[in-house]
Amino acid sequence: MGDSYWLFGEGGWAVVEWETIAELVRSAAGRYADAEAVVDGRTRITYAELGARIDRAAAACLACGVEAGDRVAVWAPNSLDWIVAALGAVTAGAVLVPLNTRFKGAEAADVLRRSGTRLLFVTGTFLGTSYVASLRRAAGEGVPEGRGPLPGLPELEQVVVLSDDAPADFRTWKDFLAGGEAVSPTQVRARSRQLTGASLSDITYTSGTTGRPKGAVITHGQTLRAYGIWADLAGLRPTDRYLIVNPFFHTFGYKAGVIACLMRGATMVPQPVFDVGTALANIAAERISVLPGPPTLHQQILDHPARDAHDLSALRLVVTGAAVVPLRLVERLRGELGVGTVLTAYGLSEASGIVTMCRRGDAPSVISSTSGRAIPGTEVRVTDPSGTPVPPGTPGEVLVRGFNVMRGYYDDAGATAEAISADGWLSTGDVGVLDGTGNLRITDRIKDMFIVGGFNAYPAEIEQLLALHPDVRDVAVIGVPDTRLGEVGRAFVVRAPGSPLTADDLIAWARREMANYKVPRSVTFLDELPRNASGKVVKGLLRGRG
Repeated sequence: MGDSYWLFGEGGWAVVEWETIAELVRSAAGRYADAEAVVDGRTRITYAELGARIDRAAAACLACGVEAGDRVAVWAPNSLDWIVAALGAVTAGAVLVPLNTRFKGAEAADVLRRSGTRLLFVTGTFLGTSYVASLRRAAGEGVPEGRGPLPGLPELEQVVVLSDDAPADFRTWKDFLAGGEAVSPTQVRARSRQLTGASLSDITYTSGTTGRPKGAVITHGQTLRAYGIWADLAGLRPTDRYLIVNPFFHTFGYKAGVIACLMRGATMVPQPVFDVGTALANIAAERISVLPGPPTLHQQILDHPARDAHDLSALRLVVTGAAVVPLRLVERLRGELGVGTVLTAYGLSEASGIVTMCRRGDAPSVISSTSGRAIPGTEVRVTDPSGTPVPPGTPGEVLVRGFNVMRGYYDDAGATAEAISADGWLSTGDVGVLDGTGNLRITDRIKDMFIVGGFNAYPAEIEQLLALHPDVRDVAVIGVPDTRLGEVGRAFVVRAPGSPLTADDLIAWARREMANYKVPRSVTFLDELPRNASGKVVKGLLRGRG
């Protein structure tokens, strides 16, 4: 066991007995041995059984030649096998590279190539797509045969398909695990003991919304400290049952989900795709008490016509995060569903996924209008373009400094120097406003801001105002060219079910509720907004609509 460190929790300062994820897994397997750890379809396993499966996967990693520091990727939807494969690799000393399940073959191959991944765990067929075939098409050529299963990825030595079937040059999950039977628990333990809190735990590639994805490098110690704080601020309990809809390739799913549950002994119920009907059934059948996710997830649950046919009474904790969290949504979660705790938070991959968070007991208006205050051990400031801090209430770029800031972008010193100053401040690229008590409100991405007749217009601020309209269920705003004003706003709106709302109605309402320069000049109604797997609106697709 590595050195302990101190963490401030509900009961004051306490010693945390692990400094690596391998130690956390072993601790959870012992401390919560008989508690239900994971429910995946008909499979139910305890924490003791989960620990044994992870150790077996770690042994198999050692058997196939994985060394400490090697990159191991997982390209698969939320499942028990994802948890076991990922934590097995990390226990064996590997650096986890989670791949976005929305990637096409060429995008996945690009990340695998740039990260130098040696071992890949991949799903079979998901949402009608063969990931193996997709990867073969993208990386089946490039270097002479004999350099691994995919010639275009010469450093990728083995591909394991999380299925009972695999192509001849790949391996099945069962075959991979069998390969570790000759590796003793002592050998696995010896490998994991080589790790420290400073060892790299994962490289999370950004969504690529502003260009080619870059890999944020995070350590074991950063991950454990950040999500120990998250679990404490959220009030996660051993008796909780957590529906993890947020994708595991994202920190919201893997770290605020799997890692946080391991810390508290909560039960994980992974859901591979968000379908509101499936979510409602899971919440009722599994007595789900914790349901983090983007606001749209909770909005769809509240608005589903069959909601009242499901028993949702066990729900007690919701954590969400976005620029737009309507006060009405917070009030409905509390009033209609009886959710006792609703919190908002803000984070980004480059800061271990968490920067600010509301506290239990905050007023609903604070929870809906801000993302809370800086977590312990971090500093947040808002600056003008020259880097000078601006007064409370003034928008500017959000900067972060603290233990949670990434070690850098993998194999990209130039981008790292651009993102992190010499004195440790991370430039987030987000525009925000701090209030007098330190609560942060994110108003937009710097690149999304548009200028209307000389006034800076922040889409997220306009979206938050438009979301107050009772007939608006979801909304996104972009800037579009205008001959007179330079740019003006265009709103893309999802109406509430059965609403007769027209564009003229909404624009007239907006003129009464906000400054004229903020009022959208046009409105397009959609059945739903295009979102990525993390719940963020893909504004590039909206801009493409003209």
